[in-house]
Amino acid sequence: MEALKILTSTATGLASLAVIAFIIGMAAFYACLFARKAREDAEAAKRGSE
Repeated sequence: MEALKILTSTATGLASLAVIAFIIGMAAFYACLFARKAREDAEAAKRGSE
C-alpha cells in the first residue's frame, strides 16, 4: 500500500504513471493500426487474385 501512496503522491511516481499510461495508449494505437493494415492488405490481395 505504501508503494501506491508513493506512486500517486510524488513527482517521480506521477511521471511513472504518465509513462505507463502513454505506453498502454501507444500499444492500443499500434494494435489497431496493424490490424487495419493487415485487413486492408488481405482485401487488396483478394481483389488482386480475382
